[in-house]
Amino acid sequence: MADQDPSAPTRFMDLQDPRYAYMFGFLQADGHLAQGRGQKGKLTAEINARDIHILREFQQLTPHYSSITERVRSTNFAESHHSATWSVCSLEARTIVNELGIPYGKKSFSVKPPRTDFSRRDYLRGIIDADGSLGWTAQGFPFLSLTSASTAIAAYLCHYGKKITGTERTISRNTRDGVYNVCYYKETAQQLARHLYYDGCLALAHKKANADSIQAWVRPADMRVAPPRRRWTDKDDRELLRLNDAAAAALALDRTEQSCAMRLWRIRSGRVVAPPQ
Repeated sequence: MADQDPSAPTRFMDLQDPRYAYMFGFLQADGHLAQGRGQKGKLTAEINARDIHILREFQQLTPHYSSITERVRSTNFAESHHSATWSVCSLEARTIVNELGIPYGKKSFSVKPPRTDFSRRDYLRGIIDADGSLGWTAQGFPFLSLTSASTAIAAYLCHYGKKITGTERTISRNTRDGVYNVCYYKETAQQLARHLYYDGCLALAHKKANADSIQAWVRPADMRVAPPRRRWTDKDDRELLRLNDAAAAALALDRTEQSCAMRLWRIRSGRVVAPPQ
């Protein structure tokens, strides 16, 4: 077990501290809080061994005994997967993170942003490092994305992303596996990555490198900029259903016929909820 780092802050998990905000977001997404008999239990985070440096940062930030172990095992994705696990058993540490919003047991659907004051961009960077991706698409465009089962987390990224970039995103669960996929591309991805992955921040090394690398992309002169998407309102949907004709609705709502046809199909097929009458 590792000894307490004498330089570690005295107030564990002060979420106004950028390092703890990041750590908490990461643990919410990729950590696990297990409860044993009596007061026994364990807080763990298992990640690819290439990212062991972030677990060492967690160890230094935690004023309680903790350990980091490594193992190599076979998984569904690789015959030989080398992972590292950070573990802390302290009841005090577990109680603090539990009260802040990491439940015991399964948590993917229930986690949400903290109710107390917290460093927002650092918290979201922790979420992205654990459950998100950023880099280049197959077509060579910058992207930043988050996959989450939590409605609150996905909605919060959309809310925060709009404040930083001005780009609006709406969320809906993937019909295949029931998770949300929130994605940003091109200049919007660059802007959000630059804001979240600032110089000197606590982050996974390879994701910080990706955040820096996508800043070099420049939109080709012949690539048009798509106009901002207009959200469908209940009023729009009611008018669309009343007209029941994509061409007529396109004129009435000042939208494309293709957009109206697709929206009409989505309402009729139940993929979006019909507006209240």
